Amino acid sequence: MAFSFLALEAGRVHVCGHRGYSLHYPENTLPAFEAAKAAGATTVEIDLVLTADGEPIVLHDLTVDRTTDGHGFAADLSLERIRRLDAGVRFHPAFAGTKIPTLSEALVWAKAYEMGIVLEIKEAERPDIAVDHVAALLRSTGTIDRVMVIGFDHMLLKRAVERHPDLRTEAITHARHADVVGVLQACSARSVSIEHDMFHPEDAKALHEAGFSNRVHVPRPDVLAWHWRGGRDPLPRLVQWITDGLIDTISGDDVSFIAMLAKRAGRGG
Repeated sequence: MAFSFLALEAGRVHVCGHRGYSLHYPENTLPAFEAAKAAGATTVEIDLVLTADGEPIVLHDLTVDRTTDGHGFAADLSLERIRRLDAGVRFHPAFAGTKIPTLSEALVWAKAYEMGIVLEIKEAERPDIAVDHVAALLRSTGTIDRVMVIGFDHMLLKRAVERHPDLRTEAITHARHADVVGVLQACSARSVSIEHDMFHPEDAKALHEAGFSNRVHVPRPDVLAWHWRGGRDPLPRLVQWITDGLIDTISGDDVSFIAMLAKRAGRGG
């Protein structure tokens, strides 16, 4: 059965681990992806940059400083040098020895475990080259049906689809647009990423009627706590939207939490 990012076709809302299960595992690593799946995720959101020798690797930042024991821009480091870095020890000593995965490794993992990938292009200096490498890897690994290429740069997404019509793309937005369907049509995207506080049911209905999917990002419980302390709870409304089939993917750092929301809505696995 082909992988679908539309809840109506998938028969459930997708649960997406943001950078894997990044709340409790080192982000954008295979242990984080595996933990996300174990906690109920059906997709993971990952990030991509290129090494000095043009290898697509799974890394959020342009530098390796924050998440590894190394230093410098990934674009200045060879894949061999990147592979010697520890991507787990800064998160917690228990994860010492964890490596930055290549995109190829992440794709092979996703295919083996029937997971979807939401892939954000973070490469800043060679974004079009990164897209071309991604398209080639998706075809060679047989994963083009289970990957959504996403980004804030809607013009990059437009160019990507012009060169590679078989790519599925998702436009990230941090605002409510007057015509969200028009935004997607303008950049040839098939989906939109929306923050939970920018989500409106009528927009979701318009998207679905036009054949587009959506992904809604939900904060962690500790971030939502200020709502609860003030006597407000956004979760019942969110759960109802999932129940009504208005949300295709619910995304977040705390995979167990968002998986619980999907199950409460009767749309989990």
